[in-house]
Amino acid sequence: MELNPIRPTAKAPAQNFTGDVYLTPIYNGTEPSRMTVALVRFTPGAHTNWHRHAVGQTLHVTEGVGLVGTRHGQVVRVRAGDTVVCPPDEEHWHGAAADTFMSHLAMLENLPAAGTRPPGSSP
Repeated sequence: MELNPIRPTAKAPAQNFTGDVYLTPIYNGTEPSRMTVALVRFTPGAHTNWHRHAVGQTLHVTEGVGLVGTRHGQVVRVRAGDTVVCPPDEEHWHGAAADTFMSHLAMLENLPAAGTRPPGSSP
């Protein structure tokens, strides 16, 4: 077992977001794990820029009300307790509604390191 201390919260890089967004890293897996988890806090109206994840992304809303949109024009309103699964390579954005803060856990897997295979896979 490993107990990790709380990591500092930092303002998210402006090139990836519109508005003020803050990230608290929770977990960055080491092989064989490729899991990355962060608590992301959006100020009212703040959101990510368009992006995609090679292995997909799961968002679990912990507080507030937000929106998640896709290039296909679908936009869903999310509230605390909702979970959104964005499939691999789906271009999307997510953030807070205009009049409220929103926080979510962002969970994703990174691609395997070059020359490695996922556990249980065949050569």
